[in-house]
Amino acid sequence: MKRSRIVSARALIHPLLGMCCLVPGMAVTADVSEIELRRLFDPSEAEIAAESGGRIYIYEGLRDIDVQRAMDEEFDRVESMMFIRTQKTKDTGELAKDPETGVVETEDDGC
Repeated sequence: MKRSRIVSARALIHPLLGMCCLVPGMAVTADVSEIELRRLFDPSEAEIAAESGGRIYIYEGLRDIDVQRAMDEEFDRVESMMFIRTQKTKDTGELAKDPETGVVETEDDGC
């Protein structure tokens, strides 16, 4: 009897860990986006100095309207920026999703 309870408990460990880790992971994604937007539009003096020294920041998963805004407002810093997996938006600003899968559409240049 004890052995079957241990086996049952072990069978639940991975699914439970996955569920526990899922929600914090989503929060981290949101936080990273906020950090990237802050760095993009309101960089610290240290970040500006790092860019001047050749550092390139990679911005992943930003909306295309944020990237366009950066091109308009921060053009003098564009050589220090790289954008990947940019999320496409509709004219309304809403994220564009694949009608069949519901997955957010991204621009991907294959790099």
